Amino acid sequence: MERESMEYDVVIVGAGPAGLAAACKLRQINEDISVCVVEKGSEVGAHILSGAVFEPTALNELFPDWKERGAPLETAVKGDDIYVLRGPEKAIKVPGMLVPSTMHNEGNYIISLGNLCRWLAEQAEALGVEIFPGFAAAEVLYNEDGSVKGIATGDMGVGANREHKDSYMPGMELHAKYTLFAEGCRGHLGKQLIAKFSLDAGRDPQHYGIGIKEIWKVDSAKHQQGLVIHTAGWPLNESGSAGGGFLYHLEDDQVVVGLITDLAYSNPHVSPFDEFQRYKHHPVIKQYLEGGQRVAYGARAITKGGLQSQPKMTFPGGLLIGDDAGTLNFAKIKGNHTAMKSGMLAAESVAEALAAERAGDELTDYSERYKNSWAWKELHMQRNFGPAQHKWGNILGSAYAFVDINLFKGKLPWTLSDSKADHAQLKPAADCKKINYPKPDGKLSFDKLSSVFISNTNHEEDQPCHLTLKDSDIPLNHNLPIYDEPAQRYCPAGVYEVIEEAGNKRFQINAQNCVHCKTCDIKDPTQNIVWIAPEDGGGPNYPNM
Repeated sequence: MERESMEYDVVIVGAGPAGLAAACKLRQINEDISVCVVEKGSEVGAHILSGAVFEPTALNELFPDWKERGAPLETAVKGDDIYVLRGPEKAIKVPGMLVPSTMHNEGNYIISLGNLCRWLAEQAEALGVEIFPGFAAAEVLYNEDGSVKGIATGDMGVGANREHKDSYMPGMELHAKYTLFAEGCRGHLGKQLIAKFSLDAGRDPQHYGIGIKEIWKVDSAKHQQGLVIHTAGWPLNESGSAGGGFLYHLEDDQVVVGLITDLAYSNPHVSPFDEFQRYKHHPVIKQYLEGGQRVAYGARAITKGGLQSQPKMTFPGGLLIGDDAGTLNFAKIKGNHTAMKSGMLAAESVAEALAAERAGDELTDYSERYKNSWAWKELHMQRNFGPAQHKWGNILGSAYAFVDINLFKGKLPWTLSDSKADHAQLKPAADCKKINYPKPDGKLSFDKLSSVFISNTNHEEDQPCHLTLKDSDIPLNHNLPIYDEPAQRYCPAGVYEVIEEAGNKRFQINAQNCVHCKTCDIKDPTQNIVWIAPEDGGGPNYPNM
């Protein structure tokens, strides 16, 4: 069966904040531009996970009347508390005057990004955008001259043995004059485009963190709607890792709690999931969660390398936008506003090219448009935050950030580099301290499988594994003896196991558990694991993450 094809002016891959902002802006500029958005989640928002304290700068530009339109920004930030956790019991509250200005959240909102994306999708559809959830972009299509032609969605009804089942349907080809890739962190097509067009030439390698998050329903007496808490220090510092935690008070007696572990850690015994379970037992966090009920769980990698790691965003026939291009501001721990702005700028460049009856060329004006924007200027001002954290750790790195950002407004005459990729940081397991994590108590801390269960993750079982290995021998013959196969621990969903049976070991991939966080694609020490799109609609189904 041959693929059918459809023609659009613009195809957008990913219904996150960048992709939906681009779609809305395109139709605002010219309602005759045909725009299609494909989204691999079963519905818009199903795969969206973010903290999230939301800065409405870009939303104010896109929809100045967002309040009247009913945007789900219901909880304004009313207080910021920052703690340095000094072990499992003690903490020091940081005076506001010593906090980097990027961590102050006046005028921001605590939101569910998934719900905001659902609302943005409604606005896009009202403007005439076609949105197809449950269709994963599986392949980039190219014209004969090498420019991007569009994408193909994945085939459906292919068995694990790669034979066609009775339900087989070939994917659909979506052709466009311009294709925007807005897949989020470590987009699997974005990764291919970066390699094909050498978009990362001369840049630092990209850097990442893994964010693990839960939503809790808590005692109303403990709830303080609008309170934002950020922490540094314990438990990550005990294993020589970096990162930080957060707890945000939403509406309706709900709090979100999470931990971001920097994926530049060197000890292969580190388990970000188990670090998060420990984190919830600290008195600063436990005081709000005790007696409450956990209602949702999820995990997602974040792109945090900043401008030094940002690839070139333009190539013939398309653009990388949002976290596909690394637009997150790590100093703020926020990227939704910058992602949206990158999409809106992309829409302006594309609309201008279409008005001039151009198609498939490289939108070189986008680079200048982006560099002149507040998004680029914000990232430039805070460009040294991430490298400083890697060089000197959370505490000294934050002290540097205070001087650089608060006192000099990012104008110090140098740019720090961070040239070692996260996957290359691991040391041999024999050279590192083994970590004995406490067993979960079922009240504050939990195991991986019960956590994955409440992420509503599901994949069609009889399909090719979407977690592919370049070399099937590497997990047992290389990673296990040197690193004690770290995939068993860095995955927050229990996907990877080393099973011993009758004295023999085998590497097992439980792809059904995968929450699409992309950590394995990032942290595998030999870059042997390659994440590709599973059959359409598979993965987590987050209600309001």
